[in-house]
Amino acid sequence: MSRRFTPPRLLRRAFVLSLPSFAVLAALVILREMHVLTALALWAWVVLALSWLIRPGMADAARVALWARNLAAGGENIPPPVSPDTPIEEIASSVAQLRRAWQERQTELALLAKWNESLFENLPDPLVLLDPERRVVKFNQSALTAFGRDITGRDLSVVLRNPNVLEAADAVLAGAQARDGAFELPVPVPRSFQFRIERLGPSPASDAVAVLALNDLTTLKRMEQMRADFVANASHELRTPLATLLGFIETLRGPARDDEQARDKFLGIMFDQGSRMARLVNDLLSLSRIELNEHTPPAESVDLGRIIQAGADALMPLTAPRQMRLVVTIDEAARHVIGQADELAQLAQNLMDNAVKYGRDGTAVEVTLRVATTLPAAAGPALRDAPAVVLAVRDHGDGIGKEHLPRLTERFYRVDTARSRTLGGTGLGLAIVKHIVNRHRGKLTVESTLGQGSVFSVYLCGAKAQTEAVSSALSLSGGRL
Repeated sequence: MSRRFTPPRLLRRAFVLSLPSFAVLAALVILREMHVLTALALWAWVVLALSWLIRPGMADAARVALWARNLAAGGENIPPPVSPDTPIEEIASSVAQLRRAWQERQTELALLAKWNESLFENLPDPLVLLDPERRVVKFNQSALTAFGRDITGRDLSVVLRNPNVLEAADAVLAGAQARDGAFELPVPVPRSFQFRIERLGPSPASDAVAVLALNDLTTLKRMEQMRADFVANASHELRTPLATLLGFIETLRGPARDDEQARDKFLGIMFDQGSRMARLVNDLLSLSRIELNEHTPPAESVDLGRIIQAGADALMPLTAPRQMRLVVTIDEAARHVIGQADELAQLAQNLMDNAVKYGRDGTAVEVTLRVATTLPAAAGPALRDAPAVVLAVRDHGDGIGKEHLPRLTERFYRVDTARSRTLGGTGLGLAIVKHIVNRHRGKLTVESTLGQGSVFSVYLCGAKAQTEAVSSALSLSGGRL
């Protein structure tokens, strides 16, 4: 029952309602039709009668008022018991109906807000909401992927250090019309964007007054560059084997038409040249595909240990004739990484294949996968923010001169051109490795000593599932990232 429903309040209401009766009794007393004490007694009786009559209604009204206040505060939704067939019952019924309508509307608004939130989060283009001070109020999942970190509360100048974007944002926040333009993000891999900034209407639920919408043009530009590079590289590298094929075909059609020995020899050379062209085209296509997706890092967990072991097993037929050994050591704590399985298989295969090709006969190729206790100085934030693992492939060959190390991952760069072509290399293996590493936000390092061999190390982000195992391994080793 409400605190307002008290006997004094009940008596005051009864007193007010009894005023007409009091006036009549007072008139009778003045006209000497009734004694004063009798009139007072009758008036007191009227007050008490009215108190008894209005008491249930006031109690019902107090309960309904208390219930309404509880509803406003988010309390119980069950109507209080009131006297039937009374105005209070109608009022309680109307309040209950209003409550149900309000709850339905509230549910609809909540669903609409959730739908709008989901739409905002899942739009393919990055969106950033800004407050009047040019700080980031909110951003969607695509923006998180583009910037690689939480940017809430940061000034836009910290997120995008591009003068065109900042000038457009300042102008729109100052009241100008929508502005648009283009810019590039150079790290971790180059990306191209088109942007548009527009003002938003006022909202009681958010401080955002403008939205920055980004349109990722990276894929389109990469496709254009990919076509140009493919034509340039193919025309350059295919010229020699194609000229060789045409020369031998012309010879077989002319002077060597009836020379069986020459024909067998030339056909063997032609097969080798044709195979080389096929490998070159396959590597160019593979490199183009990797470059096309280089700006979007993979997100799934991959068993790199299994991939390495499968690659090593596939190379066994090449090592046996040369009495070489493939020694694979896999740390279970470093087995899973974040990556794309096919690309990581190509990376491991290229590194191990190179080690076998350039290693000395009778030596071992050592492949290890372990937890990274230290990181290269140039390691990016993705490696530093996650448990890192390192894949190292060591050969015992002639080694590589220091002057060649900075250019090893360039397309078609060969330390020993004649030997590389004799071994069937296309000059694209390490370029493919570099771009796979870039897409995985990892790091490739090369150490080599002339006469002793080389070590190619690839640092990758470990899977979250093995975070505890990696942390434990680091604790045991005393290492720091």
